[in-house]
Amino acid sequence: MTNDITDYRDIFLNDRPMMDTRAPVEFLKGAFPGVVNLPLMTDIERQRVGTCYKQQGQQAAIVLGHQLVSGDTKAQRIQAWAEFATAHPDGVLYCFRGGLRSQIVQQWLKDEAGIDYPRVGGGYKAMRTFLLDTVEQAVAQCDLVLLGGMTGTGKTEVLTQLGNSLDLEGYANHRGSSFGKRATGQPSNIDFENLLAVDVLKKRAAGIEQFVLEDESRMVGSCALPLPLYQRMQQVPMVWLEDSVERRVERILSDYVINLSGEFVAVHGDEGFSLFCERLLESLNNIHKRLGGDRHRRLLQIMEAALAEQASSGAVDLHRGWIEGLLREYYDPMYVFQREKKGGRIEFAGEQGAVLEYLRERAARKG
Repeated sequence: MTNDITDYRDIFLNDRPMMDTRAPVEFLKGAFPGVVNLPLMTDIERQRVGTCYKQQGQQAAIVLGHQLVSGDTKAQRIQAWAEFATAHPDGVLYCFRGGLRSQIVQQWLKDEAGIDYPRVGGGYKAMRTFLLDTVEQAVAQCDLVLLGGMTGTGKTEVLTQLGNSLDLEGYANHRGSSFGKRATGQPSNIDFENLLAVDVLKKRAAGIEQFVLEDESRMVGSCALPLPLYQRMQQVPMVWLEDSVERRVERILSDYVINLSGEFVAVHGDEGFSLFCERLLESLNNIHKRLGGDRHRRLLQIMEAALAEQASSGAVDLHRGWIEGLLREYYDPMYVFQREKKGGRIEFAGEQGAVLEYLRERAARKG
């Protein structure tokens, strides 16, 4: 009897360690959180076997695969799999469809290393389908409420204090605005969807049936929200977070200047600050057309002076000039329009403490 596992819910709920035996090119397109890629074949080997399969059929492709992965190469790969299996006795292995590649890895582990290691029936494709279905079911079955508010009101701060929130910007590693890129880059869209789905699965397993999400556009940077979720978000009630312009300026200064420049230096070392400056200037230039020439030039001059001052003395005070200008002249008018458009869906508005209290009471009421 084959040692196959098809309880995908158990795999994700219990964070079972996973060994992905697909080729690196497949892995990079999308994988599951925390998975280790230990491929049966390299990208080039896989390509050669695939070509052989098309031209000469399955049997010839299997023979070629065994020729390519033999001797020392085979021994090294089995050793890597055995080390993973020994370190993670509760883990599983998989390939794309739960077919030949994972069967071979499983068989070689058993024959050569004496390890009977379970593989995932249906493979990556079946687990991916399970996660997509998880999100679709939650969208259809759960109570959703959106958290809206102008730029810099601290929506993420509210979400992180709630046990029933889904932090879309967190999964996307992006702050959502034109200035939202992080120093560490974004996951692939598949990875983003998988992170969201696993969080939904775990929270529903814990009994949560109401979720608070930030009011986002379809794209969070380069990551696209699953269409069923985005469509539902256009219909559900909203809570609107308010704060003073002064406090919003300070929050943006902290997040987008002090913390982001520190993040760039932590990731890129000596060249981190100059890369941070490039990113900030690029973000402003990206909205050049929407700002209009005169406004863009004025804010650009303030930003350049602020970056020069920060580079020479470390002081960040001058950044408040372009931040407040952008809020008052660009972001706030857009959000005023949005609030009017969505006004019928807003069931509560207030500052952070009041919004947190309202959302907690709402969850208790609906729970």
